[in-house]
Amino acid sequence: MTAQSSRTAEIRHRAKSRDGTAEALLKDLLRDLFQVDASNVKINHDQYSLNSLNGFFDTGEGEFFFKFHQEEGEEAMSGEYYRADILAKAGLPVDQPVLMSVLPGEQILVYRRRRDPRFSDVLRELDLNDDPRRRAMAVAAERKLSREVLDVYLETLHPITPDQAAAEPVNRLFFERLIDPATGAFPGGRFKSFYVDREFAFPGVSLSWDAFSNARFRINGIEYAETVGALFEASHARIAPRRLADAGGVTAHGDAHNANVWFSQSGDTASLSFFDPAFAGEHIPTLLAEVKTTFHNVLAHPLWLYDPALVAETYDARAEFSGGILDVTTNWTPSQVRKELLGVKATDMWKPLLRTLDDRGMLPDDWRRVVKLGLFLCPTLVMNLRAGATTHNPVSSLIGFSLAVMAGSEPVAGTDFLTEFFDAIDPRANR
Repeated sequence: MTAQSSRTAEIRHRAKSRDGTAEALLKDLLRDLFQVDASNVKINHDQYSLNSLNGFFDTGEGEFFFKFHQEEGEEAMSGEYYRADILAKAGLPVDQPVLMSVLPGEQILVYRRRRDPRFSDVLRELDLNDDPRRRAMAVAAERKLSREVLDVYLETLHPITPDQAAAEPVNRLFFERLIDPATGAFPGGRFKSFYVDREFAFPGVSLSWDAFSNARFRINGIEYAETVGALFEASHARIAPRRLADAGGVTAHGDAHNANVWFSQSGDTASLSFFDPAFAGEHIPTLLAEVKTTFHNVLAHPLWLYDPALVAETYDARAEFSGGILDVTTNWTPSQVRKELLGVKATDMWKPLLRTLDDRGMLPDDWRRVVKLGLFLCPTLVMNLRAGATTHNPVSSLIGFSLAVMAGSEPVAGTDFLTEFFDAIDPRANR
């Protein structure tokens, strides 16, 4: 099947029009794949479906939830989607699909419908209206899940070959969005189509790609060492899949952002469980395993990545450009719940994981660089951050690129909340 004949791609495309054609195509797909006669098909139009589609349908056997991830050019990419049993076999809490197709261009999972909210929705409510009791419940649930995931990482950590690292589908979320998936040409893929030779409009200044990619960011007075262009170049070199074998591999979900996590409350406690293991693997490069989770569940909030219109109403951001410096002033800051979640990631995940790697002689000297580059690629390649290209406006675009640079580059001098995070998880500090 070619990319042009991908039925999931066509359904995603048609869903944007909201005219009923996507639902009709989806009914046909379900009938062809599973011999299911679906009724009451409803596609969710939520802010978290950046590269996927989900929704509900009914049959004579009850109510169901569907989800599929669809990557442009996926037929030419490495690895296999939806090895759904991997996480369950490893002992992780994961919702198992009742129906599954892994055919290229027709990859979809079907679950029994649940009434639990996604963790992403719970946390968004806390971003907008903090409730200390509910925040404590959410943070405790995250801590419990992080410890469960860490146990699996430590149990499954093992040396991997460059071929094994390159075969993991998680690379589609990082390296393979930098290149043309068919030819391997760089720049290519999303990177080229999103940014190269495009215009960048921010409050106070508009820049060409040449000027923007070579600009040094100064964010609220802190100057950063590397430009956006340099960070993309460095990512192409260091996040190359075969190079990531140096820290071994683990069994992991790979894309456990909180729109892929159920929040189940019982009294004053809650538990979390995964679904949609599109990028699950048994040899996921260790330093990539928690990158998507860290960025998309913490650093992408509050609001700026998923609610651009509300960002412009809530926060201020402005830029000036002179002498190759893009001087950014913004009042955006992580919410209290995101700060606490970042603390959980530091103490209950990253620090013990990195310490184990170091103790086993598997921690590359440039581990910090690898993780920071992975974090940089999360927001820049998950969707087009340029104002006017999709949903982003000048304010959300400026905040987004600023956070990407903070994640990817070290400051020239001084510290920010991310340098403090990396200093806190360094296993070789204070030994």
